[in-house]
Amino acid sequence: MKYAILAAGEGSRLIQEGETEPKPLIQVGGEALIDRLLRVFMTNDATEIAVICNAQMTAVAAYLETARKMAGIPLRVMVKSTPSSMHSLWELRHWLEDAPFILTTVDTIFQEQEFAAYVRAFRQMTVDGLMGVTDYIDDERPLYVNTDATLHITSFTDSSEQPHFVSAGIYGLTPRCFDTLNRCVERGEQRMRNFQRALIADGLRLQAWPFIKVLDIDHVSDILKAEQFLRV
Repeated sequence: MKYAILAAGEGSRLIQEGETEPKPLIQVGGEALIDRLLRVFMTNDATEIAVICNAQMTAVAAYLETARKMAGIPLRVMVKSTPSSMHSLWELRHWLEDAPFILTTVDTIFQEQEFAAYVRAFRQMTVDGLMGVTDYIDDERPLYVNTDATLHITSFTDSSEQPHFVSAGIYGLTPRCFDTLNRCVERGEQRMRNFQRALIADGLRLQAWPFIKVLDIDHVSDILKAEQFLRV
């Protein structure tokens, strides 16, 4: 089972609020964000984990190299700054083009039992993508996910008069997505949400998989929120 982690963001809001650690190494409940994802992915039968971190995160790259050697984690690490999460995925494409994979951002916080159920559903899916969604909305710029009665995704929107789901930052995709991704990059698209819209426009079948709650670590105050959530 292949996994990928997008960790190339700068964490600018955290830095502005006085956080000195790079985002992937921020501790939540005594565990670094990157360590938590690596552990959870290994628990869910990871055969390979691709990670991209930006060129300024030399401490993160060194940390991952140590983890690969000492813990025997099947890691592939790329150190490269990118303009968006969409471009980070594009940079990782050569490691992901031969099998279905699950992708998350490094600061995605979820309950582990829910994630395990999602992985089981992903293994059994017959569509082109299984996208994690949640009705817990705590994002400054959420991406709304619209579905039909069977949870087939019909659109991704920046606003919604009757919001139900938002993207949870958890993406289960097949290699078919890379044709769309390549075209997005060629067109000069800049955001992950535009890539998701393009998947729909290109006729790929995407299914929503609801999580009860998913958090991101964008502000220092989110660390405490995440710790309280994980203790529930």
